[in-house]
Amino acid sequence: MKNRNNAAYLFVLPFIIVFFIFNVYPVLRTLFLSFTEYKGYGDPAFIGIENYKRVVGDKFFWRALGNTIKMWSLNIVLQLGLAFLLTMVFSDIKYKITGLPVFRAVYYLPNLIAATSVAFLFKTLLDWKYGTFNQILLAVGVIDQQVNWLGDTKTAWAVISVIQAWMWFGNSFIMLMAGVQGIPTDYFEAAAIDGAGRWTTFGKITLPLLRPILLYIAVTSLIGGLQLFDLPFLMSGASGPSTQGAPGGTLQTVVMYLYKFGFETHQVGFASAIAYTLFIIILIVSVMEFKFIGGKEE
Repeated sequence: MKNRNNAAYLFVLPFIIVFFIFNVYPVLRTLFLSFTEYKGYGDPAFIGIENYKRVVGDKFFWRALGNTIKMWSLNIVLQLGLAFLLTMVFSDIKYKITGLPVFRAVYYLPNLIAATSVAFLFKTLLDWKYGTFNQILLAVGVIDQQVNWLGDTKTAWAVISVIQAWMWFGNSFIMLMAGVQGIPTDYFEAAAIDGAGRWTTFGKITLPLLRPILLYIAVTSLIGGLQLFDLPFLMSGASGPSTQGAPGGTLQTVVMYLYKFGFETHQVGFASAIAYTLFIIILIVSVMEFKFIGGKEE
């Protein structure tokens, strides 16, 4: 360790120790427990792939996965749609909109609010009896009676998706704008001189050159979307029986289903198998996104 190069390892050793204890060990421990019957205490009993067979044959797991995918799909469409619209407006040299840093800060603010605060805010606004949203719609005549937004199976999942899109579109917008600002302005000026329209410029120049950023947003959104837990969990508490976290509930996600078995019924082995099944699903879809969006280098 007298060598200066070897002594450098001492400086990274604390990080390595913490990383292995709090990151690597839990992942490997969860993998091991997924092959056991374990209730959180005592010695795990090895049962092979029985937990995975149970997951594959569990209709409530697939229903929870369907709920999760449905909420994520609407969220990503709204999120990227709004982010793209703002990117087109702010990157158009014809508009020359000033004050971009201020707009970026304002759009990113929802992402900085804790999920618990967001859930409390929207549960208050969307309260079907006294919520502000219903009161405004009644006042302007859009509806003639209160709507139970979080208690109706037809609207509850869409409400969660819209809130998620509101929270995250600013993050996507900032990344897309960063990608646009990395594109030489000569391309846009040449397109304007040649008479290319706004949509042509976006489709032929902006969109292809934003492919790496789009791939990053798609993959990270998929990972976060399929691990959705906080908002549905916090907002389903007083939503009515049709949207509770019980098996088959409209707002029940895969991670909520995992939480039930891991922390309520203490079937830790089965919960671990759910976690790794979700990991495999995310991995497969991520690889598909790499193939579809990444494409080949030109």
